[in-house]
Amino acid sequence: MNKELEHQFVTNLEKHQNIAHKICRIYTNNQDSHNDLFQEITIQLWKAYPKFRGEAKFSTWMYRVALNTAITLYRKKKRSIPTQDFDTVDFKIKAEEYDDETEQQLKVMYSAIQELNDIEKALVFLYLEDKNYREISETLGITEVNARVKMNRVKTKLKNILNP
Repeated sequence: MNKELEHQFVTNLEKHQNIAHKICRIYTNNQDSHNDLFQEITIQLWKAYPKFRGEAKFSTWMYRVALNTAITLYRKKKRSIPTQDFDTVDFKIKAEEYDDETEQQLKVMYSAIQELNDIEKALVFLYLEDKNYREISETLGITEVNARVKMNRVKTKLKNILNP
């Protein structure tokens, strides 16, 4: 990858890294798993970046790659994805410390989300990120109608989890 493309990637990743942290928070239960998943998402983004055509916003593309990485890893429950040595990158990514204390008021919601299946988690995450149904459908590769139907079912399921 050329230096300009590397620089663009690092700049975009630093700007949008909270997307990956939020996905990690939804798909993991502890800080070590969070860090592992964040690293794997970063690696997958890095490997896929040369194929990023810019037809969508970087953040939309990042949602898709990050969610697919999280879903794939936690469905298989094993780490057999080949990785690339990240030390060869000239631009080091300045990771922001993820302050879990600021998320404490969301603990009950995250607990309920943990009970959902992988696709439902992705739907809720994108919905909470204020993505419209068109963006959700594009990110998850489903129709807009299907996204709406699934989201209504998930809302009902969450209400039943939170108010048994």
